[in-house]
Amino acid sequence: MTQKTSPAITVVWFKRDLRLQDHAPLHYAASQSAPVLPLYLFEPDMMADPHHSDRHWRFVWQSLLDMQQQLNAVGAAMHVSYDTAADFFTRLASKYQHITVVSYAETGLACTYQRDQQLTRLFKTLGIVWQEYSCSGVIRALSTRRHWLRNWQDVMTAPQQTTALNSMHWLTDLSLVTRLPKALSHPLNRPNNAMQTGGETHAHETLQSFIHSRHQHYHRHISSPLKSFNSCSRLSAYLAWGNISIRQVYQAIVIPGSKLPASLRAFVSRLHWHCHFIQKFESECEQQFRHINTAYAAFPYRDDDKSAQHLNAWQTGNTGIPMVDACMRSVSETGYLNFRMRAMLVSFLSHYLLIDWRRGVQHLARQFLDFEPGIHYPQFQMQAGVTGTNTLRIYNPVKQAQDNDPNGDFIRRWVPEIAHLPNEDLFGPWQMPPIAQLSLQQPIPQRYIAPVINPEEVIVKHRELLWQWRERDEVKHHAKRIIARHSNPSPR
Repeated sequence: MTQKTSPAITVVWFKRDLRLQDHAPLHYAASQSAPVLPLYLFEPDMMADPHHSDRHWRFVWQSLLDMQQQLNAVGAAMHVSYDTAADFFTRLASKYQHITVVSYAETGLACTYQRDQQLTRLFKTLGIVWQEYSCSGVIRALSTRRHWLRNWQDVMTAPQQTTALNSMHWLTDLSLVTRLPKALSHPLNRPNNAMQTGGETHAHETLQSFIHSRHQHYHRHISSPLKSFNSCSRLSAYLAWGNISIRQVYQAIVIPGSKLPASLRAFVSRLHWHCHFIQKFESECEQQFRHINTAYAAFPYRDDDKSAQHLNAWQTGNTGIPMVDACMRSVSETGYLNFRMRAMLVSFLSHYLLIDWRRGVQHLARQFLDFEPGIHYPQFQMQAGVTGTNTLRIYNPVKQAQDNDPNGDFIRRWVPEIAHLPNEDLFGPWQMPPIAQLSLQQPIPQRYIAPVINPEEVIVKHRELLWQWRERDEVKHHAKRIIARHSNPSPR
């Protein structure tokens, strides 16, 4: 039998909060006399979940390396293990007598919720105390939104929880750690220069570059798939994985007594929406599996053999619709895509191809480096038009290209096989007369002459169907429930 060695320890369990400052659980641990063990678990169930891909775990790994570099200066070590949470904490309880675990409450997928339920029972059996903290103004078991906005504002303006790392009593016990398997460690150590690098240091550098210069064209370039790479904040991945807190971003921008330029005002409003959508998912996490407006359960989505082919074409960026393909190829390579183009991809899937959004939701989760369950699912449903509360927005991929990539630079970069086409034919090559195609020095690939669907033709009947459903009595009935549960009342 293993001899228990220490009367009390505090475990700071990091999950989607990979930073060492403005971190409530760590700040609490620093105030206690018990030694502190910092922990991150690469959990097998999470890594096998179809929402995640190597890009996510690489970003997490980079974040952990950044944290370790900071801890090196104070003689501490991150404890990183490939383990189920139940196995790790059972092993921990065999060595230590009194264990307190502190962490943020996670608004995650069903697999993390089920894990937490299992741990609650296990901790009770093992005598482990588990203390969870709310994150970014998101409230667990919220019954009404009446005071949510006021609470969020209070959280954003409260003092940051700064922790003096060099004054803490750190515990190092590497005997608890299992090695990462080769299949896991190889992709994590392989650099990818096309994507952002994880870590608290990079998060703050990105924030400062946005505040000092890049924000100037934020509100003008936000819809451009090319210009948004620089003019948008590019903080979404750092927020999703907790390299920086919403409060740190808010307070770096909103200085009491100072007037913000229009670009930063527009950005700050989106910080509120960020947390609003996570709260929606926290309050109704069944959105992972079903339409939030249950009246859409019988909507006649396609489920034929061709729909599977069209879904694959959408996923691989081979639909024959230049802007759709450019966006999918771009996000697959870089992990980033601006909001409008994300909305267009979902709209094309659900409105033009008439494919159930649930058949594409995990694919885009794997592509988005900033995958955040609490934002991903409510946004996906909103753009698919199955809430019954939001305006039905059908994004014409040809018009989106004309409006937001007028010179064709983005399409030419990501769909080089049609880069030789003049602008007037680049956005809808299938419309080019056959006699005009003969004058081209390089032929148009067949896929762009005969795309998976002709968007101008299919959307006529699909739009009629979508609006007919939007006006159904049962859709409107469920919409009232959604508004009552998830809307923020006016501050007045």
